[in-house]
This record gives sequence, C-alpha cells and structure tokens, in this order.
Amino acid sequence: MPELKTVSLFLVTALAEIVGCYLPYLWLREGKTIWLLVPGALSLAAFAWLLSLHPTAAGRVYAAYGGVYIFMAIVWLWAVDGIRPTAWDLVGSAVALVGMAIIMFAPRTT
Repeated sequence: MPELKTVSLFLVTALAEIVGCYLPYLWLREGKTIWLLVPGALSLAAFAWLLSLHPTAAGRVYAAYGGVYIFMAIVWLWAVDGIRPTAWDLVGSAVALVGMAIIMFAPRTT
C-alpha cells in the first residue's frame, strides 16, 4: 500500500507546515509569547525533512503536496479556527486531492 504511505506522509507534512506557520501567527497577530517561535521553527524544520522522505522527483512531490496542503488547511479552518467549511471549500479541497492523486499515482514509464 504505497499510496496510503504517501498520503499519510503528505498529511503529517502538511500538519507540520501549518503548525510551523500558525505559531508565529499567534505571536505576531494575537500577542502570544515570542517563545512560540521555537516550536514553530522546529515544526518548519520537520516539514522540510518530511518532504525529503518521498522517493520521487522533488518537483512532483512539491506539486502534489500542494493539494494535500489545501485539504489540511480546510481541516484546520474547521478544527482550530472553528469555522465550518462551505460547500465550495469542500469541493475545492476534493479537486486539489484529485490533482494530487493524478500527479503522484499516474502510471509512469520512467
């Protein structure tokens, strides 16, 4: 089940990126402690490392990852920000995930 492994890795990667960006946001926009930058930086380092674990070309990984990031950002919107996604948010996320699947799992000759 390499597809499940790939999607799981993308989901964890997206979570690391979102947390790594959200913690500085809390400091900059919400007046929270500057110490949030430490776990934020660690989370962004983990994000970069996780992206490097994919066994395919970096450009393909980055392109496909974008689709999963869109999905995870909508999940974050609902779970953390408390804003229920609209039907259009869900449709857009589904389209992005289909794009990711096409990019990552299409048959290749090389």
